[in-house]
Amino acid sequence: MKSSTEPQGGQGAGCSWVFAYGSLIWDPGFVPAEQVVARLDGWHRRFCLRSLRYRGSFQVPGLVLALDAGRACEGVALAIPPAEEETVLAAIRARELFNPAYREIRAPLTLQDGRVVEALTYVVNRDHEQYGDFTPDQQARMIATAAGERGPNVDYLVNTAEHLSAHGIADPMLDQLADAVRSLQRERA
Repeated sequence: MKSSTEPQGGQGAGCSWVFAYGSLIWDPGFVPAEQVVARLDGWHRRFCLRSLRYRGSFQVPGLVLALDAGRACEGVALAIPPAEEETVLAAIRARELFNPAYREIRAPLTLQDGRVVEALTYVVNRDHEQYGDFTPDQQARMIATAAGERGPNVDYLVNTAEHLSAHGIADPMLDQLADAVRSLQRERA
């Protein structure tokens, strides 16, 4: 695992933590007191939620990541500066919980330096109508064509893959999916 970064120079002791496994890694909406590569056991990153707003539409749904039950996930633990906790949590909840496709949970994270912290994270609600079990081919085809309020779905995939790599986190599934999407886009060009 890659070393932590501390934009504000402080340690995350006494801070609330959020586990970022997708867009929160590269667009958290706040400057973390500390960022540390972390592992969440019992959940894995997966493109399993149709995006009808941010990265797709009702006419052309996109796909976004969620944590689904099983295995483990490496991501980034973000320490929320204590003075900003209320504002930051309100903004994250407005973004992640605008519909019940995600559920907020608290879970233990193992940080790269061995610390264990409790963090908020957002897991999939399998009972929600936007949840689906998509093959890699279905994922690539949806991501290659969809766009929403926050831009093209492919940008979400590529940004996530690039930022995971920058943190030293390998995710072969995302890399293969990005290659498949690029191939589809070249075919259509």
